[in-house]
Amino acid sequence: MASGSTSRGMDTSTASTGAAAPAPASHRPKDSLPVLMLGAIGVVYGDIGTSPLYALKESFIGPHPLAVDRLHIFGVLSLIFWSLMLIVTAKYVLVAMRADNKGEGGSFALLALMSRHLDGKRWTGWLVMLGVLAASLFYGDAMLTPAISVLSAVEGLTIVEASLEPLVLPIAVAILVGLFLIQARGTARVGAVFGPIVIVYFATLAVLGVSNIVAHPEILGVLNPYWALEFFRYDPRLAFLAMGSVFLAVTGAETLYADMGHFGRKAIGISWLTLVYPCLMLNYMGQGALLLGTPEAVENPFYLMAPEWARLPLVFIATAATIIASQAIISGAFSVTHQAIQLGFLPRLRTLHTSERAAGQIYIPAINWGLLIMVLVLVLGFGESTRLASAYGISVVGTMLITTIMLGFLVFQVWRWNRWLAGATIGLFLLIDGTYFASNITKIPDGGWFPLVVAAVLFTVLTTWATGRRLMRERLEESAMPLPVFVKSAAASAHRVRNTAVFLSASPDSIPSALLHNLKHNQVLHERVLILTVLVGEVPYVDEAERLEVQPAGDGFYRVILHYGFMEDVDIPRDLARIDSIGAPFDLMTTSFFLGRQKLIASKDRPGMALWRERLFAWMTQSSESAMEFFKLPTNRVVELGSQLQI
Repeated sequence: MASGSTSRGMDTSTASTGAAAPAPASHRPKDSLPVLMLGAIGVVYGDIGTSPLYALKESFIGPHPLAVDRLHIFGVLSLIFWSLMLIVTAKYVLVAMRADNKGEGGSFALLALMSRHLDGKRWTGWLVMLGVLAASLFYGDAMLTPAISVLSAVEGLTIVEASLEPLVLPIAVAILVGLFLIQARGTARVGAVFGPIVIVYFATLAVLGVSNIVAHPEILGVLNPYWALEFFRYDPRLAFLAMGSVFLAVTGAETLYADMGHFGRKAIGISWLTLVYPCLMLNYMGQGALLLGTPEAVENPFYLMAPEWARLPLVFIATAATIIASQAIISGAFSVTHQAIQLGFLPRLRTLHTSERAAGQIYIPAINWGLLIMVLVLVLGFGESTRLASAYGISVVGTMLITTIMLGFLVFQVWRWNRWLAGATIGLFLLIDGTYFASNITKIPDGGWFPLVVAAVLFTVLTTWATGRRLMRERLEESAMPLPVFVKSAAASAHRVRNTAVFLSASPDSIPSALLHNLKHNQVLHERVLILTVLVGEVPYVDEAERLEVQPAGDGFYRVILHYGFMEDVDIPRDLARIDSIGAPFDLMTTSFFLGRQKLIASKDRPGMALWRERLFAWMTQSSESAMEFFKLPTNRVVELGSQLQI
């Protein structure tokens, strides 16, 4: 699997490793800090903000029940406080968010950053595999978050009125279906109200928490790590198993890093420290205070914190917050998929832009409907949030553990921190993540197998596509003719016709097969021939000044390279319009685009992938979106020439 920059040439229907795109200045958010903080609160913290709905409850009545007494209440809450402090504040806010790739964060951005700095090192291939595995685990999280969040919020109806229990599943399904149906319309308008709604939600968390803490102010003692240590000393086995449920309190922490490009490190960090973290802990301590006085409230401490008259409004507020949390992770799935396509780990998928102003707001129908189907399977299959909680968490902690490993390579090999400081920092993160990972593994029989199966399937798909592309490049390069040789031997003797022809190629230095087929069958060459290669680099954005590269190759031939970042969309006609060095102005209406389309033949006679993977790759190639649409080429100016290729 290639770890370098990727280029897209439709002569091969693949992307191939090429020179890195020029590094641009950082792409940073332009809005004021208060505006960015409001947006971050509305988008970034929806997932972790809804954890109080189920985290403490599952710690006591989950797969490994705990006695609802002072020791266990204080122990669990102390673990929650220090987990949020060490994982979210220390790991993500203070360390991980410094690892930005020109302003962008997340698994693929970190992978691209690492590949750019460590290209050629013996462990680079393993880092690429880890990055792909983290992305695969993310999709399991993207399926589980809407299911458990919305279901746990709607279950509050049973606290308001027990007879409403039969309505919980239908209402949850209706909300989720509606949420996925509106994705095609975009989230620009809805996003404008996300921040205020979530601020109201966090304020509600704090008010509920304080109102219960007043009755039992001793609950503030959970801030002392003594109680977490005492919990482990009293019953190490049960404390270890309980961490699988305690971890639910930090699910969503990875979003801080993934959404850094939208809001910036400063806005996300300040929002966490001044609003989100305090409100979360006040609510958790309020739930603990409630349990100290009323242990039977453990069936749903979040809703039972509120007075009876406020529970129905609380259901509506919590449901709105879970819808926002679900929206954020659905949008994140679109973004991760877009990055995977651009970096060459997935075939082309139909992508629609839902906002003229915000380039990052996209809609990918295949991902949207796939997620909806899997979310409905989860809701209907598991039936209640308590059962879903057993499946939730393992994919998140797996992603966090991989992030820590990659950060370890970063601080040692790229940042070159003091070895003692780097070792202590990464060692602490590995200890915490490793312990949580080990604890979550115990939940595999109770539902934790689901995200692992999803991750295994997607990891196979991603690596099959990347490996298949590499094999295709190798097969095509075996018979490729260098551009200088072709220009000298064939260009002078061929009949030339007017206007411009653009041949897309994986390599700017060789002749694409579409050009050879055109010459063989039509026996003509255009007056101007552009061998166009699209390079997607390991940076999120490329400066416009560095976008276009044109090199004369003689006799009317030109090498043309278009550079893009992995967060950008390819628009060939728009960017070719800037060419002014090919002897005549570039005119789209007198230009023909020639694309090569290979019919892949899986073969067991040549070394490569397993036969079933070759067949999977061939199917993915046939199912991918048309190159003409993906590159935004005009339909009446495109000629496709086919050939067969054995891999």
